[in-house]
Amino acid sequence: MNKKTLPYGLRPPEVAFLILLAATLYYADPKFRGSPLPLWLFSAAVVGGVLVLIGRCQAEWRLLPNRTLFCSLSAAWVALFAFWGNSTLGYVHSSSLFAWLMDIYTEPDSDGAYGLLIPFVVLGLYWWKRRELVTPPATLGLWWPAMILFFFALLLHLVGFGVQLPFLSTVGFFTGLYALSGLAWGRRWLQASFFPYFLLAFCVPQGGLLDSFTFKLRLLVSWLVAGVAHLGLAPDLVREGTQLFDAQHTFAYEVAAACSGIRSFMALLALLTIYAFVNFNTPWRRGVMVLAALPLAVLGNVVRLCVTIGVAELFGQDAGKAVETKFGFVTFVVALGCAFLLARWLEKGDRAARPPATNPATLS
Repeated sequence: MNKKTLPYGLRPPEVAFLILLAATLYYADPKFRGSPLPLWLFSAAVVGGVLVLIGRCQAEWRLLPNRTLFCSLSAAWVALFAFWGNSTLGYVHSSSLFAWLMDIYTEPDSDGAYGLLIPFVVLGLYWWKRRELVTPPATLGLWWPAMILFFFALLLHLVGFGVQLPFLSTVGFFTGLYALSGLAWGRRWLQASFFPYFLLAFCVPQGGLLDSFTFKLRLLVSWLVAGVAHLGLAPDLVREGTQLFDAQHTFAYEVAAACSGIRSFMALLALLTIYAFVNFNTPWRRGVMVLAALPLAVLGNVVRLCVTIGVAELFGQDAGKAVETKFGFVTFVVALGCAFLLARWLEKGDRAARPPATNPATLS
């Protein structure tokens, strides 16, 4: 075994990065909310992840022109958002957009906590696509039209900063980094890196933007659960909006926002998007997998609530509440199981459409 590598092909810097990442996720717990430590650890982990990526892709990194230009402009862009990124000082007393994001990610029962993992998934997918990104090398170079996209990103930030909408600044930040990569490495780089870069959209907190959508999901889930219950599970179940009662109102369950499917929907959407682009070659199969996230999230929530009501009918409301509290993972198990069956069906036709190629995940 190479003296510079460890089991599973890991190198000492990569082990240090994994330890740092573990510490980052540990201190992202809501009990540490308000402390500067989670943000510092997360920032260090992102920088460490970039350095590990460069170390793993040294041959491809050397093919990239304008590396100093990109790194310098990116550092200045990050500094802008670190010092003048957040204007909502009444909520998070920091001018850093990243401090605002960390506060959102670490709040109790956050719907966007998975945003902490997305940057590292994106870095891993960049490694997976490393050869495609630099092939052919002749296409790499300065591409000035990317400045149009950059100025659009800057405008988004200025508007977001002025009207105190940090989510707009967040979109501007990620769009600006994407534009700078296109400026340094060309139009084809932008096309080839669109996936996985666009996954960073899952890092943008939705806030109240999806409240209307969430409420409609709650109504849909409660309507479906009531319909299933009337088939024999609980024939006397009464639905009032998003609340479910028995005829005597001795037990009640509300399809609350946390149970609406939005949390499982966003996580499923991210997972299925990654799976679709990594495993399928044809656009329509990718689209089917991505679009399946919504009905599968709804299905998972309907199954979980039906099980909860069934247990409550047999053993009482306390037993039903216990199932609802402790078996929330049923939503994901059902959704992922159905997604796996759908993927297996789609893969049968995609194998014929996929051109022969070497495995891009082979270590260099």
